[in-house]
Amino acid sequence: MTKHLAQVNIGRLLGGPDDPRMADFYSNLARVNALAECMPGFVWRLKNESGESAVGLTWPGDATMAVNLTVWESAEDLGRFVFQTVHRNIYARKHQFFEMPQQPTVAMWWIPAGHIPTLGEAKERLDHLIAHGPGEFAFGWADLPSAEAWRERRCA
Repeated sequence: MTKHLAQVNIGRLLGGPDDPRMADFYSNLARVNALAECMPGFVWRLKNESGESAVGLTWPGDATMAVNLTVWESAEDLGRFVFQTVHRNIYARKHQFFEMPQQPTVAMWWIPAGHIPTLGEAKERLDHLIAHGPGEFAFGWADLPSAEAWRERRCA
């Protein structure tokens, strides 16, 4: 069975679209999202009713958290987008746009190709990673070498 990589990342924004500190974040959001959709290996991303971004969607249990939920054909495809495109410039400045977290804010997991993860599923995976650490059920960037082996096993 072919498996894809689901990833969720959350963060508490330091301001809204009218906050001058957030201008670069919001002015680049549509461009970065469009770039993701053009990248090799991109499968799907969560969008709000406007179909442009996930801004305004509520993270289960904490409406103050911004959320990004995507699916990629492989970890390499996701990594290429995050670290080898203009996205890396925004990612490197995340401390300017988001509160600094005390616990993990990114979780990844393997899904059967064709499955579209829900926000509830994403929360369950991130909560599991926070409570139990990395494993087949949920893992982070540092765990990708082990995660490739987990990919070959059955999907949880």
